[in-house]
Amino acid sequence: MTNDDADRYRAPALDKGLDIFELLAATEGSLSQAEIAKALSRTPNEIYRMLDRLVRRDYIRRTREDRYEITLKMFELVHARPPLRRLVNQSIPHLQQVAHDSGQSCHLVVFDRSAAVVVAQVDAPSYWSLAVRVGTRLGLTTTGSGLVFLAFSSPENRALMLKGAGETLTEDVEARLPRIREDGYAVTASEQIAGVTNLTAPVMGPLGSVMAVITCPYTARLDRPVESDQQNALTLVRAAASHLSQDRSGNDSD
Repeated sequence: MTNDDADRYRAPALDKGLDIFELLAATEGSLSQAEIAKALSRTPNEIYRMLDRLVRRDYIRRTREDRYEITLKMFELVHARPPLRRLVNQSIPHLQQVAHDSGQSCHLVVFDRSAAVVVAQVDAPSYWSLAVRVGTRLGLTTTGSGLVFLAFSSPENRALMLKGAGETLTEDVEARLPRIREDGYAVTASEQIAGVTNLTAPVMGPLGSVMAVITCPYTARLDRPVESDQQNALTLVRAAASHLSQDRSGNDSD
């Protein structure tokens, strides 16, 4: 589209709303009406009605301190059924590659309706496999998948996620989150099954948020060197998550 075409089809009100939403999405914490207006080179009066509509439609929230922050509504809309189907379809080849090369099962998890939910799963190619059923709802504070979602969320969104899931964050778990975010993955002993180590990496969206996570519930093989085998599986999981992140960034306009 040329510049002339872009000017011809301008929608100033829509642009204003999207500018506000994108600004808040890129901001850690909240902003006042005056701060939003200054950042967008507009007057407070220019954005007052738009802020009111975004609040009423639940895309942003007005705090007790009279400041504004985004809600999870857009996140929920992104995971409506058609986009979710595309995500699952795109993930299957990557999950199959992990399972084939590692000899382990793996699954894809999204955060949907206040829970981490398994939406795709591939068995290991061998005759034995540890798998998590599609549709399983996972804990946020007690699973590798949940910890990665929490680690890559802002404090405000993290609080909303935990509230919706009916969970609380202990000091020990909270202290682990910065390291997970820094590393870009999580290696956690399963709190449900002895001998299982969950290897988890995030699938990033184009705006830097976590759209999903890939987890391999790694179980040690007695016929393989455990340390190098687990590291290989982690490398494969991280590579699959990275490739799927690139796929999603390139197809968001579909």
